[in-house]
Amino acid sequence: MAYSIDRYLNVRSAYGSSFGPDGERLAFQMDTTGVPQVWTLDGPRQWPTQRTFDEERVTFVDWSPERAELAFGMDEGGNERQQLFVLDAETGAIDNATGMPDAKHRWGGWSSDGERFAFASNRRDEAVFDVYVQDRDERGDDARLVHEGSGWLSVAGWSPDDDRLLVHEARASFDHDLHVLDLESGELEHVTPHEGDVRYSGAEWGPEGEAVYLVTDEGADTLYLARLDLGSGDLETVVDGGDWNVDGVALDEETGRLVYSRNVDGYTEITAGELAGPTEIDEVPAPDLPEGTAGGVDFAPDGDRYAITASGRGSNTNVHVVEFETGEAERWTDAPTAGVPRETFRTPELVRFESFDGLDVPAYLTLPEDATGAASAGESDSVDADVPVIVDIHGGPESQRRPSFSSVKQYFLDRGYAVFEPNVRGSSGYGREYTHLDDVRNRMDSVKDVRAGVEWLHDHPAVDPDRIAVMGGSYGGFMVLACLTEYPDLWAAGVDVVGIANFVTFLENTGEWRRELREAEYGSLAEDREFLESISPVNTVEKIASPLFVLHGANDPRVPVGEAEQIVEEANAQGVPTRKLIFDDEGHGFTKLENKIEAYSAIAAFLDEHV
Repeated sequence: MAYSIDRYLNVRSAYGSSFGPDGERLAFQMDTTGVPQVWTLDGPRQWPTQRTFDEERVTFVDWSPERAELAFGMDEGGNERQQLFVLDAETGAIDNATGMPDAKHRWGGWSSDGERFAFASNRRDEAVFDVYVQDRDERGDDARLVHEGSGWLSVAGWSPDDDRLLVHEARASFDHDLHVLDLESGELEHVTPHEGDVRYSGAEWGPEGEAVYLVTDEGADTLYLARLDLGSGDLETVVDGGDWNVDGVALDEETGRLVYSRNVDGYTEITAGELAGPTEIDEVPAPDLPEGTAGGVDFAPDGDRYAITASGRGSNTNVHVVEFETGEAERWTDAPTAGVPRETFRTPELVRFESFDGLDVPAYLTLPEDATGAASAGESDSVDADVPVIVDIHGGPESQRRPSFSSVKQYFLDRGYAVFEPNVRGSSGYGREYTHLDDVRNRMDSVKDVRAGVEWLHDHPAVDPDRIAVMGGSYGGFMVLACLTEYPDLWAAGVDVVGIANFVTFLENTGEWRRELREAEYGSLAEDREFLESISPVNTVEKIASPLFVLHGANDPRVPVGEAEQIVEEANAQGVPTRKLIFDDEGHGFTKLENKIEAYSAIAAFLDEHV
């Protein structure tokens, strides 16, 4: 049975959970109203209580450790200039704690007594982030500037005795640093000196505040779990991820209990245990969660349970609560599926194909129901090659397509499309070397990977090689345009969502706070302008031979809407069948339900017409 896009986009997600100070209530985000809002829950599968009622998205929620109040974030129209709010859970009163709509605010957590919170903001200088501390009852510009930054800073957390802050600095996607800020003296100590590109992320204070536990790739190709002794500066391995990244760690500093995850070929592998020494873990049973991805761990106040968000290959996103000692997991939230039976959700197959230079490229292929049986059984002689395919390319580029739930993907599968999701070179999750294979002058090698993936699809017994479309968002939008201009004969149509058309204008116009980070990946305007012009699809738009649909948000601070305007103008001038759809109240992607319905209904109609 075919369901409408409205039904699929009403499949809900519950995520981003935080335990209340009593250990009984759980706050989380859920998009039941069409945009993510704050909800609370008093027990497993009970009726949730909606706490915020805004037309704009809530970006995080965090209970106070001591009071019946919680903090949450919200921006306006997708502009990413997040403001911080405090909600009184007893009265329902909401106060805007920052009140500076022109600045970004990045939450840094509550102090252990709940009297203060920390955040990073670019309110002083749009291009850099400073560190602030604010009393819980202060508002607006009452916040105390505790450190003037010179780059991309965020607060990773308060020390156990609340006298220090752990500060994370990102110089590039794969070049990070950690600092410890003494709040009394104002001294900022750099605790991760290194040479070259090294990541230090997911940092958590250890018990007693003498060490920090984090994931890093210092001296390795993949991320591993490590302990950094703040006195000696020694970095010791706690868990070696082997061929796969340790994604992150959550640590309860009072009990020494922790949960860490590994990204094994895209799937999340969860391990829980208790510190038996500085680098020794006594493991407990792992939780039984849906096969797919999981994260966002939050410990209950006494450490006996933890909440975790899980998204299965064929199940929508929900919050589970796990008994630490036994690993018994219980789903607390009941995000509905809008009447679409869960058993109809299709699951992907992990495949690999060889690219032009012999590189092994992983991808997920999901076939619609009618094509699955015979094709997966290898009965090539009896399978009609009649299935259209959407090649869906992720953004980033330092990101990874993983087997988490997507209602849009399920919608297209229900309509008879197969979905092919390649993790081309430059994707994260496969080690540092793999991620750097597309840097700067190697940019177009990732586009060649897509071509190799399409050639692999041509040999698949279920695929119609004449009905393959390419779709992607953000950097994936650039990949769409590059695929259309570099290999025009491969495609029946292309869909570019908030994509980059011209690297020069993109870098010139992206948010001041992002430019340096993006130049580290793509190349700099000062040194690489000619090369950036040469690979910008807007300059070779005359090569496009298939219809193009371009969608964008007018408030996009990352990839400004001018990228959409110029590619559509140039494509129209060349006679390319082109459609454009701009949302005035969206930013880098679409969050409002009515906009998503309009966008994906239009995309479906476009693909049905041309594919």
